[in-house]
Amino acid sequence: MTVHTERDDHVVTLTIDRERKLNALDYPTIDTLLAELDRADSDDGVRAVILTGAGHTAFSAGADIPSLAASIAGGPERAMREIVRRGHALTRRIEEFPKPVIAAVNGLAYGGGCEITEAAPLAIAADHATFAKPEISLGFPPPFGGSQRLPRHIGRKRGLEMILTGDPIPATRAAELGLVNAVVPADELLDTARDLAERIIRHAPTAVAACLRAVTRGINLPIDEGLAIEAACFAAAVPTDGVRTGLRRFLDRSASSAASG
Repeated sequence: MTVHTERDDHVVTLTIDRERKLNALDYPTIDTLLAELDRADSDDGVRAVILTGAGHTAFSAGADIPSLAASIAGGPERAMREIVRRGHALTRRIEEFPKPVIAAVNGLAYGGGCEITEAAPLAIAADHATFAKPEISLGFPPPFGGSQRLPRHIGRKRGLEMILTGDPIPATRAAELGLVNAVVPADELLDTARDLAERIIRHAPTAVAACLRAVTRGINLPIDEGLAIEAACFAAAVPTDGVRTGLRRFLDRSASSAASG
């Protein structure tokens, strides 16, 4: 298997397991990641997903170049079907996943590896990790959504600098730009990602899903359209057990504090 799945209570860790290939994303690996995400989505016991790579060198070096070259040799229609649609399906699934997805970037994240990081709602990087958009050196723009997500995350000019030069940036710079949430020592990476997951999943799953949906669907819309999405997500949450439990807990604490005072 090219993806190793590990369950720790409510958190599933998906590890891209092609260490000798720098965890490059060949087509079976992408398809397996999609299948594992579907499985995590359908399991109510899974509350969060961590994505990482095997070893300490690479999170993912991006698309598997021999596979990509074969698809391109087959012409534009085949390349679109096998590369772009598959890559878009993966990054869109990660971006729109109804449970928090945390990228634990354990090494270089180039091309598709960087695009997974862009798509993930949250990301933690090891201090030796690097990020790059090297597709231009192969003669084409990023095909997994990177030409759209990266400038939206870090700004047009900074995004274009990465896309047009292909030059890597260190983890500290990625954090400054907002591409990752934090940079930690490599031996603390997975523990930090798990801690972040636990701090999120202590809240009601319906509340977490509503927050993810509101931000993801509204972030690139005009403010009035975004506010309409926020209102719809709030309205959908009102009748849930999460709201009833959260309000009851708060009111009970307030009553207890008033009584003791």
